[in-house]
Amino acid sequence: MVPLLLLMAFGIGLIIPLQSAVNSSLRDALGSGSLLAALISFGVGTVFLAGFSLATGQPFASLAGLPRIAWWQWLGGVMGAFFVFGSTFLAPRIGLAAMISLIIAGQVVSSLAFDRFGLLGLPVREISWVRLLGALLLLAGATLVNFGDRWLARG
Repeated sequence: MVPLLLLMAFGIGLIIPLQSAVNSSLRDALGSGSLLAALISFGVGTVFLAGFSLATGQPFASLAGLPRIAWWQWLGGVMGAFFVFGSTFLAPRIGLAAMISLIIAGQVVSSLAFDRFGLLGLPVREISWVRLLGALLLLAGATLVNFGDRWLARG
């Protein structure tokens, strides 16, 4: 089961640049801004998730619990919208490789904090020197992706 989950995570990583490129193309096709393209993307995603939820028999009665949800638990949708808008906005301006390398570096840095402290009820996972080294290598990679050509040109 774990290899399948790891493969799924890798697949999601493969799709993120594609999603950014598709949404950027949508923005261009509409002749609009990144906000409208992100709104359409979220609308299509919402319709897809509603249909998929129906098809898989999700218990829609559990939606009655929405009034009991803490205010901060609503922010996941806001963060997702910011990600879609931000990637649609940034992809044509800084390039996919630069954008994704920085996104991944940011994800790893914040994820280590969430793991280490068990934030928001997640299980605590210690930060070993190997995990820390991996994060540092990712940060170094993001730096090279974004600034390496400039450093070579100066050399």
